[in-house]
Amino acid sequence: MSDVTNNTASSDIVTGRVALGLSYKGTLYCGWQSQPDGVPSVQAELEKALSVVANESVKVTCAGRTDKAVHASYQVVHFDTQALRTERSWVFGCNANLPPGIAVSWVRNVSEDFSARFSATSRRYNYFIYNHPIRPAHYYEEMTWCHYPLDEVAMHEAAQALVGEHDFTSFRAVGCQSKTAIRTLEWVRVRRFSDVVMLDVKGNAFLHHMVRNIAGVLIAIGNQKESVSWCQEVLDAKDRTKAGVTAPPYGLFLTDVAYPEEFGLPRSPGAPGMVQALLRAADGDLQEKDEIWDISRPPAQ
Repeated sequence: MSDVTNNTASSDIVTGRVALGLSYKGTLYCGWQSQPDGVPSVQAELEKALSVVANESVKVTCAGRTDKAVHASYQVVHFDTQALRTERSWVFGCNANLPPGIAVSWVRNVSEDFSARFSATSRRYNYFIYNHPIRPAHYYEEMTWCHYPLDEVAMHEAAQALVGEHDFTSFRAVGCQSKTAIRTLEWVRVRRFSDVVMLDVKGNAFLHHMVRNIAGVLIAIGNQKESVSWCQEVLDAKDRTKAGVTAPPYGLFLTDVAYPEEFGLPRSPGAPGMVQALLRAADGDLQEKDEIWDISRPPAQ
């Protein structure tokens, strides 16, 4: 669980190099990265809001760029500023100037050697599948719909072939620009919550479309189009054409970016808010976390 108290916005002054945590709904934007044609992007909207609060031009660097329709519950960015603002001013000022679908949750002062991208030690993604014969009327942009029954046990078993350091050429997009396909996955887990199947992947870094390609392979195994051993075969082939279709972006969330403790950043809960509630209920933890409301209370005079 996260340290909720550590996520509150205080009256401490924050300036210089600043780290910021935010969440967003990816289907409302063309993706993270700003586009020259002015198409709405998460980066452009955040920089515009920060510039209003700082009263100066602000440019940000993120932990990992996400594609169109891919969401984030814990994206991390950094920026440099000469403005003197409190944590509360940054958080509430940004949110007052951000459109629906993007929200800043915390800010922290960090040392000049901090980089949201290069200081990260791991990243974590969740992919949510609504497994039901009838298409959903709600949350259809936060989940991928699969109308064939899925065997989550077989999917989890197959996914264990991906844990560790491997060449993930078979799981990268054709246009991926990374110099190497070698990546290390700490875990790949598949778990069912009633009609929702959740894929949970943590690794040091990810290739373009890597999680969606992993999801595509596991879905094919879950609906018995392919055997459990097929995941290992695809990995060994080092050939993108052997991996089948790329799963849709709907349902993919960036849920955590980890950094060395020396930077003192708040920890991620590890999943979007609604999923946190489901996980707590499934694990029998229904206690209300009162500390979360500290953020909305003005500092004592």
